[in-house]
Amino acid sequence: MGETKHQGPMKKAKMPAPEHWVSPIPFGLGKVKPKHIRDSMKIAWDNKDNLGYAKNIITKGVCDGCALGVSGLYDQTLSGPHICTTRLNVLRLNTMPAVEDEILNKDIDELREYSSTELRELGRVPYPMIRRKGERKFSRLSWDDAMDTIADKMKALDPKQYAFYLTSRGITNESYYVAAKVSRFLGANHIDNASRICHSPSKTAMKRSVGVGASTANYQDWIGTDVLMFWGSVASNSSPVSTKYMLEAKKKGTKIIVINPYREPSMDEYWIPSNPESALFGTKVADDFYQINIGGDIAFMHGIMKHWFDMEEEAAGSAINHEFVDEHVNGYEELKQQVIAQSWEEITASSGVSRERIIELSDLLARSKNAVFAWALGLTMHSFATDNISQVANLALLRGFLGRQYSGLMPFRGHSSVQGSGEMGADPFVLPGGDFKGDNIERIEKLWGFDVPKWQGDVVGVTLENIMLPEDHERKIKMYYLSGGNFLETMPDPDFVEQALSELDVRVHQDIILNTSTLVDAKEAVIVLPAKTRYEQEDGGTSTSTERMVYFSPEIEGNKNKIEEARAEWKIYIDLAKRVKPETAHLVDFKDGYEVREEMAKANPNYDGVQHLKKQGDVFQWGGAWLCEGGVCPTPDGRGNLIPVEIPDLNRQPGDFYLTTRRGKQFNSMVYKTTDPINGAERDDVLMNKADAKDNRLAEGEAVVLYNRYGVFQGRVRIADMASGNLGVHFPEGNFLLPKGRYEQFAKIPDYNVGVKVEKAEKFNARKDTEYLEKRVDDLEDTPGA
Repeated sequence: MGETKHQGPMKKAKMPAPEHWVSPIPFGLGKVKPKHIRDSMKIAWDNKDNLGYAKNIITKGVCDGCALGVSGLYDQTLSGPHICTTRLNVLRLNTMPAVEDEILNKDIDELREYSSTELRELGRVPYPMIRRKGERKFSRLSWDDAMDTIADKMKALDPKQYAFYLTSRGITNESYYVAAKVSRFLGANHIDNASRICHSPSKTAMKRSVGVGASTANYQDWIGTDVLMFWGSVASNSSPVSTKYMLEAKKKGTKIIVINPYREPSMDEYWIPSNPESALFGTKVADDFYQINIGGDIAFMHGIMKHWFDMEEEAAGSAINHEFVDEHVNGYEELKQQVIAQSWEEITASSGVSRERIIELSDLLARSKNAVFAWALGLTMHSFATDNISQVANLALLRGFLGRQYSGLMPFRGHSSVQGSGEMGADPFVLPGGDFKGDNIERIEKLWGFDVPKWQGDVVGVTLENIMLPEDHERKIKMYYLSGGNFLETMPDPDFVEQALSELDVRVHQDIILNTSTLVDAKEAVIVLPAKTRYEQEDGGTSTSTERMVYFSPEIEGNKNKIEEARAEWKIYIDLAKRVKPETAHLVDFKDGYEVREEMAKANPNYDGVQHLKKQGDVFQWGGAWLCEGGVCPTPDGRGNLIPVEIPDLNRQPGDFYLTTRRGKQFNSMVYKTTDPINGAERDDVLMNKADAKDNRLAEGEAVVLYNRYGVFQGRVRIADMASGNLGVHFPEGNFLLPKGRYEQFAKIPDYNVGVKVEKAEKFNARKDTEYLEKRVDDLEDTPGA
């Protein structure tokens, strides 16, 4: 790991920069944009019953929204206070009172009339509840009865028949760690988390390319780099404070390039509420957009490298950093031969970008001394996602953009502390501090004092499918233990998911709120356990940001709406272990949060230092400022690996569109605006290229049906600056078009992109029974399974 330490917050530029303003007209009047001041006032009003506690969360706690790592109002990147509406939107989850008893006593069908948003706004889960088979209502029960019921069921099952899942809603490293330890103590390796669904291909690709599974760079490296490239990321929407860093970078001369099928408005123009200059006049974020086809990234990057190798034929060293490659990189000749064999016709057809435009970007990168490559779900949620990201690493290695200031690879995380979930071992493929294999298993067994089960656990999608296995199958999942999460609104094929959830014997929802999946039946019982938020966790808790900063968030007193029966999540797991295996449960017991952190530091040596975090503002960065510092990678031979990858064949048929799911104003599946303030789109709108709409005789606002062999989506056309042949719909509304059982080859996450056909709604609905559902849908071909 790196020797250089992070320097701490940088001072912001004091002088305004009118050349980056959107308009001299203040506050973006007349433009489609978020109304930050109005929204902030509404949020303050919503929290008026607990305003003092809300203020303390904002000023003392570590943000439970995005993964930038804002602690209180400050972070380690820039001086000055930082606040954003994403953080404010999730604030009410921490301050609201309990759901009223009269609502909880309603018939289950009445509760099912509520949407997820309405359920969330009802309030927090007040006490343990159960709904047994045939019962129409939830009933209250004691913690002892709830935990005994869960434990008795686990004792009756083979550990291969139950699974654990942890979501991304503010869960701390301590909870991830204890859950990972307890699941293995109970003999279960089926444990997964929300981070793995989003970014596990990033870790898989980076480990094979450069030997690390985390960002090699810092946010500060954005500010002063020559080029900052965002691949399939809408950072300004998912992590609005990051736009502050982008503005500072632009003032230092950084060019910001966005590669995305849709010209996302918030990556084009943005008004940063906590930056007076930007709040008034806006910020022109991107210097250029490259609107590629969905799934066209690998071909696009082949084009960049192909031109580099052409440049090398003219003048050695004009594009490739040979000194870096010779000293630090394997596989140069193999990659070169594979890239030069690709024709420009293949490259442009797959990428959807002209040769001239690709060469333009290729030249820019060849002239740049530094570059930071950041990416998100636009690269990771494909069946070939690991290859996508290894291709990004190929670009960085050929130019030497690794292991030094202003350069690096950055998987851009969306939610607070999801970086820590896998590093704490809440993952079927890893244990704390390393992979689930060999020496690391032996090391962890020695630390923990018990044998870890050696069978390979399944990922969340497979465990859901395994619910439907025959009754006597050894891997038939009969019980699911969920810390948050709503599979109905995050996984492909929601109809199948609902059926699977209802086929479980017992389902446990450890959460702070109700959601639609909580209301699905189970064969024996649905149990709901009230969890504490991270701000209520005794002895505080830690979270890990995208740039590997481990922040301490203290316990915050003064909650007027305190849920008396709520418990810290890591303590619930220990209670469970004591009831299932009381004779040996002392092996997983911790007397307090400090003791948990002491062991975390031993279990994952990168986290040595977490045991010293005890008060507000405490933070350290594992691995130093830059991983792979000086080009030395933590691979067996210390060198990075160039990975030749093939251009994927999406098997697109004439007349087909390729569709991706995008996020609006939401926190994962929790939607906060039915009309997206970024682009004005409604939740059922279909983003479509203007020429495509004209060719298909479709008008703005016209009702259409998207369909394939997996499902149907009814929406309305919204003309947008989208690459031709591509469509965008909101997540999770578009999940009905996504197939179950199609996973990324290496990381095994679901594919969230798919081929579809488009019809006018009136035509589809008139003829669907005789043509579409019986013949045309069955014949539709789209992306082959991974």
